[in-house]
Amino acid sequence: MALIYKIVTTQEWAAALATELFVGSAVDLTDGFIHFSTQAQVEDTAARHFAGKEGLLLVGVEEENLGPALVYEVSRGGALFPHLYAPLSTALARFALPLPLRADGAHDFSGIFA
Repeated sequence: MALIYKIVTTQEWAAALATELFVGSAVDLTDGFIHFSTQAQVEDTAARHFAGKEGLLLVGVEEENLGPALVYEVSRGGALFPHLYAPLSTALARFALPLPLRADGAHDFSGIFA
């Protein structure tokens, strides 16, 4: 079972839990799909798009539970990234873990990907 990951703010995830659906962040809504990353991609995604930002969660979802709405498409540097063309049911989240900042401003994934 392969997990894919979404970085969200605690406020975004709280709103999603209230409705049981995550419809996406502002950039997801603009692009028309929910951006996910694989484990190999997520730390670079955090560094590029969320550097120094506090109050984030890392949401893990089993890709096989997302069905045909999940499409791997060429993105950054020609790599294939998982994109979800549907709202995400919060019930499908395996976890939503805090993504703390290290002293250098990068996010600490060590407790997640130990």
